[in-house]
Amino acid sequence: MSKDTEVDMKDVELNELDPEKQPMTGDEQTAVGEKNGSVKLKVPEDEVTFTGLSKEELMRVAGTPGWVRTRWVLLVLFWLGWIGMLAGAIVIIVQAPRCKPIPEMNWWNEGPLYQISDLEAFSDGLEGVVSKLDEMNRLKVKGLVIGPLHTVQTNNPETLKFDVIDPNQGTKEHLVAVMEKAHKKGISVVLDLTPNYPSDAPWFTTGDVGDVMEKVTVGAEYWLGLGIDGIKISGLTVATSSVDWSKLQAAFKGNFSEDSNKKALMGVVESTSAADLSLLVNTSSVDLVLSDLLSSKSGGVERIRALDTLNSQQGRLAWGLGAAQKGQLSKEANTPALIRLYQLLLFTMPGTPVFTYGDEIGLRAVEGAGSPKMVWDIETEPAEGALFNETAETERKEQVAVRKWFKSLSDLRGKERSLLHGDYYSLYSSADSLSFLRLWDQSDRYITAVNWGAAPEKLTLKLAPTEGVELPETATVKLSTDEELQADTSVSLDSITLGPGQAILLVFPYTA
Repeated sequence: MSKDTEVDMKDVELNELDPEKQPMTGDEQTAVGEKNGSVKLKVPEDEVTFTGLSKEELMRVAGTPGWVRTRWVLLVLFWLGWIGMLAGAIVIIVQAPRCKPIPEMNWWNEGPLYQISDLEAFSDGLEGVVSKLDEMNRLKVKGLVIGPLHTVQTNNPETLKFDVIDPNQGTKEHLVAVMEKAHKKGISVVLDLTPNYPSDAPWFTTGDVGDVMEKVTVGAEYWLGLGIDGIKISGLTVATSSVDWSKLQAAFKGNFSEDSNKKALMGVVESTSAADLSLLVNTSSVDLVLSDLLSSKSGGVERIRALDTLNSQQGRLAWGLGAAQKGQLSKEANTPALIRLYQLLLFTMPGTPVFTYGDEIGLRAVEGAGSPKMVWDIETEPAEGALFNETAETERKEQVAVRKWFKSLSDLRGKERSLLHGDYYSLYSSADSLSFLRLWDQSDRYITAVNWGAAPEKLTLKLAPTEGVELPETATVKLSTDEELQADTSVSLDSITLGPGQAILLVFPYTA
């Protein structure tokens, strides 16, 4: 390189500015009026964007050996995964325990029945029943048994008129209004057509049964045609012995269709053994039979024996304490603790519980004073500063507590399959106490234990060898009247001590 060339290169280097001193305008000259540090970007006039491969290019790439093998691998993996999930689902279904088919259920199997035998004492006549249906609905009542309402003179079959309502009770229009509102709330209505209800002889004399049965059949057809959901009669053993009994049965079949609720033919029997009652249920074709066995059999051993005999027919059996005589439960359960005890027993026994009005608050009847007046304002507390009767206030608070207990039991029975239609197993019985187990398939299991005696009792629960059914070591208290056994606490089933007049409901889960 010549000296002249070296000089020229040095001149160029000296003339160039250091990068720090150059303006930030790139290759272009700084525009007039632009400040040093401003940047001017040059946007290409023709920007090229990628639009993807054409169809021909895609087909050419997709046909290459690599992509063909990849697609086959993914397809095989997909079908292997799908077949694996299908096989797993089949294994789960096969190995899972099968659900037990639910037995035939009718509306009277779904909750308690509520008897209103004296409408005047209940609500000042038939018209007042309409305003009380909201309360019946809160109690989860599934059926009202009303009456008798028809006109008849005591022991005079000639005056018997089933299609005429006693004016002191109300009118046909009032009864229709009750039915319409009750049906909207899912409550069925049964009408008591016991012929000679003012007397102790429900069918008058033996010689009158045939003629009276004919009138009962005509009356049943009349009321069923107006929308009544069932008919109740007392003295069932007398009625079923009549040659005309089949005519009454035919009247029910003629008023039932596939798109309507089944009509219930309900009967009442008294002083009948468990064996005879079982035979009557099987031979009479009655839908529901209410007996007085719980009242007439006061011992735990006798009561358990009756349950053992009848539990397989629970769908057609109704139980009550005093209900067969249309009396209040308090006549036989003379303390608040016993009232709650028998409420628990009735709600958990296999069969339909039947109560007379006022049983939900422990309404007490005065001996020889007729039907007690129903009390409706128990939630009303005395005004502040007002004078009140301390005894009356204590009774009011107890009635509130009894009704709360009743509602808890009714709610539980309505939603627990073991209590609705579950299998029954006896666990213990003595002179003053009993215990049994209710279970259904994979639902929670329930144990009822009651002691109506005057002394504490130790219950040793034992289950006879039964395939697939075992008692656990412990169970949880669901409901209890005994302060020593609080709800949600665990109890050993080896030994349970109940105080006098106390009851307990235990629960434990199903285990495979």
